[in-house]
Amino acid sequence: MQKYVIERDIPGLGKMSAAELNAASKKSREALARMGPSIQWVQSYVADDKMYCVYLAHNEDEIRTHAKAAGVPATHISRVKTIIDPINGN
Repeated sequence: MQKYVIERDIPGLGKMSAAELNAASKKSREALARMGPSIQWVQSYVADDKMYCVYLAHNEDEIRTHAKAAGVPATHISRVKTIIDPINGN
């Protein structure tokens, strides 16, 4: 599987309550469960009107299928080519 970063434009996202974010998360997890193990949600970051999500998937089509099933936009999808970090010195 490949690692992807998905940018989602969601107006008002940064003002959502924890309960609203949890409800959206639940809908996403339910869509993932229906799709099976070929796609995995790793982590998401909320920043104002954008969400940045990290997923593992075989291809972009799986990401788009999940976004549609979960009712969330996939504004921009980027495949991660290289990971660099300060600990490993890459």
